[in-house]
Amino acid sequence: MAVKIKDVAAHAGVSVGTVSNVLNGRETVSPAAAERVRAAIDALGYVRNDAARQLRAGRSRSIALIVLDVGNPFFAAVARGAEARAAEDGYVVLLGSSGGDADHERLYLDQFREQRVAGVLLTPAVPEGDVVQHLASAGVPLVLVDEQTESDAACTVSVDDVEGGHLAVAHLLAQGRRRIAVVAGPLTTRQVADRLEGARRAVAEVDGARLEVIATDAMTVLAGRAAGEALRERHDRPDAVFAANDLLAVGLLQALTMLGGIRVPDDIALVGYDDIDFAAATVVPLTSIRQPAEELGATAVDLLLRQLDGELDPAERQVRFRPELVVRASSG
Repeated sequence: MAVKIKDVAAHAGVSVGTVSNVLNGRETVSPAAAERVRAAIDALGYVRNDAARQLRAGRSRSIALIVLDVGNPFFAAVARGAEARAAEDGYVVLLGSSGGDADHERLYLDQFREQRVAGVLLTPAVPEGDVVQHLASAGVPLVLVDEQTESDAACTVSVDDVEGGHLAVAHLLAQGRRRIAVVAGPLTTRQVADRLEGARRAVAEVDGARLEVIATDAMTVLAGRAAGEALRERHDRPDAVFAANDLLAVGLLQALTMLGGIRVPDDIALVGYDDIDFAAATVVPLTSIRQPAEELGATAVDLLLRQLDGELDPAERQVRFRPELVVRASSG
């Protein structure tokens, strides 16, 4: 249940008017009383209700969606799916991009809670952080998007990334490739770790195959281009690369084919991940592992609305989709 201003007043041993004066920055409150009010606010997790007038007319009709990078076409597609599903029930989606920064994420969460959103859809900046329990203790309905958790405090919508990594590398091995490199992005990212685990399992199934891991500090076109430039200078190049997302794969294509004269797929076969909208339109059409991004967003909203209506069966709180291999020219 949401903490009210009267709860803060009772905890601090002051009047509701005193709490209001502190919240509004008025100087009529003694320093000692103001300190007790601020301590009570922190202890109870009170969030000021700037949307009270709206809520008096009924439940809030807005949903918060916070993703890692709204510039990534995958998350843009997730947002499209969420907006379309929310609109069916008369809701709007408020979008935030954390950039993978936990402090930035918390700022968004606090701001959206002040707006009294009906619930939160979140791809957490820190997968095993305390944000799930923090929101659960505040009574905020939550769905984790493109993430998994063993906690029963949140619903989840995700894709089996271990299977996706296995699909990608098994396909390359089936083309006769044996020297596989994974351009992986940050290895601390759960999705990257799972995709790499799937890749390792595929390599372990084929005699004579070997796997090399190339970590990057980001999952962007520029990071992929830098990895491609480094590969271009090597004499012991792999004969196939699995990129942990399509942005990395696009950067690799640029560095290898447009700048380096390396033939894809003849010299190096390439597979990406996400199957973003322009994967089929790259200089060499990109083989990729398709995630149902819009369906992820729509399903997350559906789970949230069913929570709000009390219609969600506990057995339906975790939804996991299977990825799909989409073969194009880049893998031969």
